[in-house]
Amino acid sequence: MKKFILISLVLSFLFTQNEVCFDVLDNPYPNDPVLSSFTKYINVLDCIDIYAESQISDSKILHAAAIAAELLDNNEDGIVDDPAVEYYLRNLNTMMPIFNSEWSSGQDNVFDYYDGCISAALYRNEIDPSQPGHWGDDASVEEILHTINACGQLEVYPEAFGLDPNSSLMSDAMDIARGGQFLSVPNNYPEEAWYHYDDWTCDYQCMGIEYLYWCIVTDMGILNDTQTCNGIANEWEPCTPELFESTDIAMYSIVNDSQYKLPQLAPDGNYCPSELILGDLNFDGGINIQDVILMVNLILDNEYNLSGDFNLDSTIDILDVIQLINLILREI
Repeated sequence: MKKFILISLVLSFLFTQNEVCFDVLDNPYPNDPVLSSFTKYINVLDCIDIYAESQISDSKILHAAAIAAELLDNNEDGIVDDPAVEYYLRNLNTMMPIFNSEWSSGQDNVFDYYDGCISAALYRNEIDPSQPGHWGDDASVEEILHTINACGQLEVYPEAFGLDPNSSLMSDAMDIARGGQFLSVPNNYPEEAWYHYDDWTCDYQCMGIEYLYWCIVTDMGILNDTQTCNGIANEWEPCTPELFESTDIAMYSIVNDSQYKLPQLAPDGNYCPSELILGDLNFDGGINIQDVILMVNLILDNEYNLSGDFNLDSTIDILDVIQLINLILREI
């Protein structure tokens, strides 16, 4: 009987593993005082550096990488959906740290001295690869979305997503959602408000980042179950896509405006583009000298394309060029 249970558990484990086309690497900067507490590393689409402490399992850092990739490449074709967001994330050295706990000793150095964009952090006990983005179980979607929004969309589209009062379409929409413009948390929100965040440590700009998160994931349908709707009602009321569309008309229009290229599909923790042909950088269905030229240009421009990352080390370099040429020669 015990043997049967063990086999069942093993089979269950194998069949619930997510498919993620990234490799967990060693921390490339172990001697950097800011990053020395981390042992694991994944670069996601040349946009976000994920660093994790040793206590973080490979499955959890891979889950975070998959969520980040799905949010950046929502149609999963191997290319970041918004090149402008990609540019800012890369050039701002955007980072997502994963700590063992809120008491991890490396936190202070990271938050105080990291020379790049950090908007959020993840902790070991709030990552659950079996429940991607589910409220109360997996915070990966929320914290990674905060990071992409703060280091990406806010930089590219300030007129749409600026966080200061009266600065953007979103700030105007949030004032409506909160029943007025409150620079700090009011004692009581107006009865007509449907967004009533009550964390006294969260200022107006913080409210804006949280509001953008609620709107995007509501539109995706991530919150659309009775338990979640009841659990978040004290903060956010329109928990289904239908309620969001009929209640927050202004923000629904912004989130679904194609010019902002916000993710529309909920991440499921799997990222391995199915239509990807390794080496086919121009997506013409074949591999030839044109792809070699494109790969060289990627290296010169310090850009990334998953189709050219032969050894899955999250960089495009001369080793990938050699493997591409060898692949072409084998097909001649």
